[in-house]
Amino acid sequence: MELKNKNVIVTGAGSGIGRELVLALLKKDAKVVAVDLRQESLSALKKEGGENKNLTTRALDVSDKVAVERFSTEVEEVDVIINNAGIIQPFKKVNDLEYADIEKVVNVNFWGTLYMTKAFLPDLLKRPEAYIANVSSMGGFLPVPGQSVYGASKAAVKLFTEGLYAELLDTNIGVSIIFPGATATNITKNSGVEAPKVSDEQMKKFKALPADEAARLIIEGIENNKPQIFLGSDCKSMNVFYRLSPLRAIKLISNQMKSLLPK
Repeated sequence: MELKNKNVIVTGAGSGIGRELVLALLKKDAKVVAVDLRQESLSALKKEGGENKNLTTRALDVSDKVAVERFSTEVEEVDVIINNAGIIQPFKKVNDLEYADIEKVVNVNFWGTLYMTKAFLPDLLKRPEAYIANVSSMGGFLPVPGQSVYGASKAAVKLFTEGLYAELLDTNIGVSIIFPGATATNITKNSGVEAPKVSDEQMKKFKALPADEAARLIIEGIENNKPQIFLGSDCKSMNVFYRLSPLRAIKLISNQMKSLLPK
């Protein structure tokens, strides 16, 4: 899909991959509605975008179904939705997680994606050409200790999007599922989660993909109608490894994450 002059909604647009997606889309002359929970982040984005007339911002909690449905009636035309908004859980085992933390992660990651998709799908079906791109995670196909609920929510996004792809095969709507690996973003801070202490040696093992490169790959994938978009060499290699030997892959990730979890 050619994104020039298309009307695009990006959620989680205030920072990280979402912010870079907005800036890259504006350079392609797309008309962007940037959605984020935090108005201050949107104001900073607006300033960074040079007060571009093609950029509109909207503070919105995507986990609020009523607010999302109201928002869908206020947007006149939409061609593309990129459901990027997401948060992680505290770095804790399931036994130590509070239900409030569990519900928050599932509400934002899964229900937020579902609400946005469901609210805009009827209008997208009326467009000559449309697109839905949902961001899952490497943790959505490979279990990560200390992020089990986060992974479950992203696995739900994966299966939901793949089902959506199958349902919309004979329509005007293209669908992509996106799997970021380690990416340099502020997701830990934005999730209100305390970051685990990581040594310099451990940092060398986690080579994070720059957020602007992740955005470039997402846009490239959408423009080439790729059903699956894997971001980062770690994500690509673990996808292959997990398919070939699931138990070995799980043990590898478990060993790498062991030192980051509370004893």
